[in-house]
Amino acid sequence: MVVIVALAVFSVLAGLVNSVADATPVTGLLFGVVTAALGIGLYRWLVRRLENRDPHELRVADARAGVRQGALTGLAAFTVTISVIAMTGSYHVTGWGSFGGALTTLGLMCCVAVTEELIFRGVVFRFLEEHAGTWGAMAASGLIFGLVHLVNPEATVWGAFAIGIEGGLLLAAAYAATRTLWLPIGLHLGWNMAVGGIFGTTVSGSAAGLGSLLEAKVSGSEAITGGSFGPEAGVVAILVCLILTALFLRHAKRRGRLYARGDTPLPAATRD
Repeated sequence: MVVIVALAVFSVLAGLVNSVADATPVTGLLFGVVTAALGIGLYRWLVRRLENRDPHELRVADARAGVRQGALTGLAAFTVTISVIAMTGSYHVTGWGSFGGALTTLGLMCCVAVTEELIFRGVVFRFLEEHAGTWGAMAASGLIFGLVHLVNPEATVWGAFAIGIEGGLLLAAAYAATRTLWLPIGLHLGWNMAVGGIFGTTVSGSAAGLGSLLEAKVSGSEAITGGSFGPEAGVVAILVCLILTALFLRHAKRRGRLYARGDTPLPAATRD
């Protein structure tokens, strides 16, 4: 509980700092990366201090490969999603956006991806998995993850449900498959950056202040486009993320990383 509170407070403070720093692309990117790094440092310190263990889920040796693989997967997944939406005639590029704005968005998304993964997969999912097993933890943490997004400006109940499936289940499955937080962090970053920083659509019901490489118009059936919440509330995004979730869970099963209630989950570093 102490870890969650500390990280939640840090997340709020980091958000305030980034809201000021986004006055220019350079400061927006710089402060986003710095607050993300500080969040990781805080998590590592809290785990060592309160859990008396080394945080294997954030091994420095796994960082580059995990973030790179996750980011590329996230970018590819949303590119497929928006391409399908475009084929239905519901997404149209109207012009070029702003490279500087995209850099600001990248900084913000670095902080968002790190802080949310530290809280929801690094703490909430791990705690629930110890008491309810992998499947129970995925369901419960996914529900919590979705409910938290109800506070976003254009949030809807359906949108929160969709985020619970896409983000909650997918990112938990990515963590279960690797037992490292780097892959979910990269996946979260790549997906969010594609949504708001490249293709110019709404991120989880909150598009305020986001700059993007492309300017675009979304119209048509809300079942496809997600309406005011953005593409993440559409059926295409849900299906794409469910497919990825299944692939990660298949990998986790093959590596013996799905746990029943009462088992003690071990990080990948102690199993390989």
